[in-house]
This record gives sequence, structure tokens and C-alpha cells, in this order.
Amino acid sequence: MSTESPLIPLPYITAELPGVGGQLKAEPSAFIVEEIPVYDASGEGSHLYVSLTREGWTTRKVVEALASLYGIDRGSVGYAGLKDRHARCTQTFSLPNLQPEDAQRIQGELPFTVNWARCHGNKLKVGHLLGNRFTITVSGLNVDPDTARVRASAIAGAIAGRGVPNFFGAQRFGIEGQNVVRGRAAFLGNGPREKWLNRLLISAYQSHLFNIYLVQRIEQDLFSRLLDGDVCKKADTGGMFEVADPAAEQPRFDRGEISYTGPLFGKKMWAATRAAAVLENTTLADAGIGEEELRRCRADGARRPARLWLPEINVTVDSTGLHATFTLPKGGYATVVMREFIKSADAMNQLPEEDE
Repeated sequence: MSTESPLIPLPYITAELPGVGGQLKAEPSAFIVEEIPVYDASGEGSHLYVSLTREGWTTRKVVEALASLYGIDRGSVGYAGLKDRHARCTQTFSLPNLQPEDAQRIQGELPFTVNWARCHGNKLKVGHLLGNRFTITVSGLNVDPDTARVRASAIAGAIAGRGVPNFFGAQRFGIEGQNVVRGRAAFLGNGPREKWLNRLLISAYQSHLFNIYLVQRIEQDLFSRLLDGDVCKKADTGGMFEVADPAAEQPRFDRGEISYTGPLFGKKMWAATRAAAVLENTTLADAGIGEEELRRCRADGARRPARLWLPEINVTVDSTGLHATFTLPKGGYATVVMREFIKSADAMNQLPEEDE
């Protein structure tokens, strides 16, 4: 296996504005994540929803600990998404056939804080969340607080107007990006026998191609423009549609009401057409994937919003560093927001956000 990383450099959307430098994740309290649920627990039902805050634990380790504590199968413990063990995370889990008073055992026997416990009618499943709320501190800034304050304000203003490319973070691709190399083989049908690992590697390769597509779009000055044949997603309902009149839809894009989507390639993916298809076809051709390979690949494919819309991002600076608070939809990486402020080549590698 080649030791050369296949990953490509990712451009900044605020490249004309200088950053503040610094370090992400000096300690868990400097990176706080709180889930935003799709729905609240109703108070009735056969599944107990428990909101926990913890540090130093992956989501899967929490699942194992809860299953062991209550003597239940790991597969019966529900959660909405994976969280980073190096952060202070507030996350909800569901446990079958328990009552709110049973949650007291967690506080007494595991190093977690129980925020609340309520019953609900269904198991919590992956994807049952709107997004995550982040509170992040960048320490060790390269400039004085006054300079950092001016720079951070300019970057925050630019982000509020432009959005941020919805790149996948480098942590998704493994050490030196080797999950991409292995992922290509899995995508083409030569992956490992373990189903979970095969899925992870295929996802890494799809994510890599998505990043390549989005870099091309930015480099061609198409990040802030809709194209004829783009597949767009509505911010309020999640509905998808094909753009037939870019000029008519552009104002909705500018207001953050819709976003064009990028490809997570697979044999059943909704492909862009006409002008918008050019970039997708180029990405596939450059990767050496033709119609036959796509037809036989081991992924169905999907589409992912290409822009993170952040009209509200609160940034302050004091003697301890830069403090940013913002909300992202599920699947969005806080890294791609914070790297715009830090402007460091290593920013994408400093913050592992998924415990896959």
C-alpha cells in the first residue's frame, strides 16, 4: 500500500482574510457538542430516552457500558449519531423496557452526568437529529486579542454571507488518507469481509470524491452559483428537486433556503443533468470510474448539501483565546468552520469528530 496520502488540499472560502492561528481542542471543555433532536421524548412508551454528558468516551463505548449496566443487548441501545471522545458531549440514548427512575443507576455507576430521562414510543435511531450545537475555544492564538477580534469578526461576517463548503473532515479518511485507498477497492467490490468495515471504507471513498467535486466547483468560481441541472435540497423540508431555471432559483439559494447538493457516488444516485453534470462526470472520469464500474459498484449512493449555511455564528475573543458558538445540521463538520478562522494547514487534522 502506498504511503503517499491521496488527500487533496482544501481551499478556504475566506482565503482573502487572514486567520488567527491557534490550537483546537486543548482540552474537552474547549470543544462542547450538544445534540439537537428532531423530536422530544413524549413521556410515554417502552423506550427510555436518557440525555447524558460525558468526556473521554466514544459513542460505541457508551453503548457497551449501558448495555452491560442493564444486562441488555448492545443492539437494543439506540443513539442518533456518533460523537467524539475528545470532546464534552451531550447526547441522548434510548434503552428498552426501562423507566425514568432506572436512570439513577447510570449516575451512580458510570462517569456520566444524567441530564434528564423520559420515555418514548420508539427506539432512537441513527439520523434522528436535526444537528449539533457547538461551543469551541481556540487557544494559543498567533496574534494579539485586538487583532484576533478584528480578523475573527471579518471572517464571521463573510461566512454569514457566503456559507462554508460542506467538506468532509480529514479525520474521516484515516491516517495519511489510507481509508481512501482501501475504500476505492471496497467501492469496486474488493473490500474486507467485515460488513461494518466495508461500509466505512466505501463511505470514505465516496466522501473523498465529494471533496474533489466541491474543490473543483470552488476553483471554477461556482460555489455561490446555481447551475442548470443542479439537484437542490430545501432547508426547511429536506425535499429535493432539479434546477430548471437557475436565475429564478438563485435568490432562494442566496437566502439559504436551498442548497445544491454534491454527489456521494453510487449506482442508484440521483445524478445532476445538463450543465451541472459536467463536474460530476469529470470527477468520475478523473477517478477512472466509468459507467460499467459505477453499475457494478457496492454503493447505492446519495446526495449531500454542498454548502453549510451559518447566518448566525457568534465569535468572541479574550485573553484565553477565540470562542465560537454555532449550529450545524447533521453530517456537518465543525472543523470546516473553524479552519476558516485558524487558517492552518493542520486544522483539518486537529479535531477528530467521529468515533467510527
